[in-house]
Amino acid sequence: MYRDLFVHGKFSVRRAVQHACVLAVSVGGLVAAGPCDIYGSHGTPCIAAHSTTRALYAKYSERLYQVRRGSDQATTDILPISAGGVADSAHQDSFCALTTCLITVIYDQSGRGNHLTQAPAGGAARGPEPGGFDSLSSAVGAPVKLGGKKAYGVFISPSDGYRNNAAVGTASGDEPQGIYAVLDGTHYNAGCCFDYGNAERDNNDSGDGKMETIYFGDGGYKGSGSGPWIQADLENGLIPGPAEARNDGNPTISARFVTAMVKGKPKYFAIRGGDASSGALSTIYSGARPKKYETMYKQGAILLGIGGDNSNSGQGTFYEGAMTSGYPSDEAEAEVQADIVDKAKYAVAPLAGGPLLRAGSRVSLRATTPCCTTRYVAHSGAAVRTEVVSSSSSGQLKREASWVVRDGLGFSGCVSFESVDAPGSFVRLSPERRLAVHPDDGSKGFREEATFCPEAGLAGRGSSLRSWKYPTRYWRHFNNDMYGAGNGSPAYFDAHRVFNEDVTWEVGPGFA
Repeated sequence: MYRDLFVHGKFSVRRAVQHACVLAVSVGGLVAAGPCDIYGSHGTPCIAAHSTTRALYAKYSERLYQVRRGSDQATTDILPISAGGVADSAHQDSFCALTTCLITVIYDQSGRGNHLTQAPAGGAARGPEPGGFDSLSSAVGAPVKLGGKKAYGVFISPSDGYRNNAAVGTASGDEPQGIYAVLDGTHYNAGCCFDYGNAERDNNDSGDGKMETIYFGDGGYKGSGSGPWIQADLENGLIPGPAEARNDGNPTISARFVTAMVKGKPKYFAIRGGDASSGALSTIYSGARPKKYETMYKQGAILLGIGGDNSNSGQGTFYEGAMTSGYPSDEAEAEVQADIVDKAKYAVAPLAGGPLLRAGSRVSLRATTPCCTTRYVAHSGAAVRTEVVSSSSSGQLKREASWVVRDGLGFSGCVSFESVDAPGSFVRLSPERRLAVHPDDGSKGFREEATFCPEAGLAGRGSSLRSWKYPTRYWRHFNNDMYGAGNGSPAYFDAHRVFNEDVTWEVGPGFA
């Protein structure tokens, strides 16, 4: 560390003071420096710092994020348990008990007010919410542990997105900047674009070099293996290395938690990454910018989970990240990685809850809404509805209303439901938000759509079944049809009225 106190061979008082501040919070039983303390001590301060899991400054004790609950649309802010600490997930759990919650604001910890809120429509896509806004993310879709304490990440599904078009202090034009993020290495797709970083201020693709963000997924120009990869989205190009072409030096990511970094300065940029749970960073690429991007024209908005023109078909999970003023040194980034590994200590947390659904068991699912307590989830061909089933029902209907619980096809911590009547076929949430029964085609997309996470019933009894791919959506019966419904807008089957009852099911033995 002390070698950094010398600049061009001369002792730097400014750097000495900065390092003294970092060391001051590292000893005497006080909280160790956070990522943004580290960046600042190296002369590249954070101009935006976002995390729903922890404070990114040792002395930060203010708002991390805001949630809004479905029962009464009330909001609350989630703070760290203590200065520099992990988010107070217990407050969220209490506030959101027996209802749903969405993440409405991800606050900027840098003090510049660069908060992230619901992204508006753009040149490539309109979101599904009124006015074309993108969807907000579930507050419970990405539980995680930091140092043994539970917190929640931001689970971005296709159509979710956050943005700030009025950000201040961000790099513009060819000015240097750095970005880091901690992500879920298992949650990704090839959709455009799961990005975090600097983008256009008008939600439109206005040309090459107007963005500089981290991209994570298995789309773009690709690296070695089958992906996913850390790449740079520079607008009109997902760049894996020195050119808009395959970079065999860009490895497939296999870690559960990933540190991703992109940084740029005139004529030069770098991509770095590593396992956020252990080890050091690797340099994926560091060198001249590719053709078309020799000069950058960054515009300085900040986005999460979408492309610069609001391309919103990407998916991924964001835990923490920051953007800097200036081009961070490799030494600074190494210290940030050490902080993530040694202090944050990211670890997996259970995603399912409530009554146990044991893999291999045969079950039935009975509605609990007072109107419909004789009705069970059943299917006829691909269509899934509720049907009245009794001891006198036909053997065919009893088979159609019986399901085999399997380990989740898309995520083993949750479950999938195989039809007893049509073995090899599973309930999935279709793009139209209807539940349907289709044969498993082995694709990643199908298996994710066929995975559901049980939780304690929102009506205070039984179980509710939340989509893994779209965790704002639950199994709901509405006029006897079955949907993946959200608690509110935009569709008619998302209505608030009796939502908790309609999404709560009594799990019993299968009929066949």
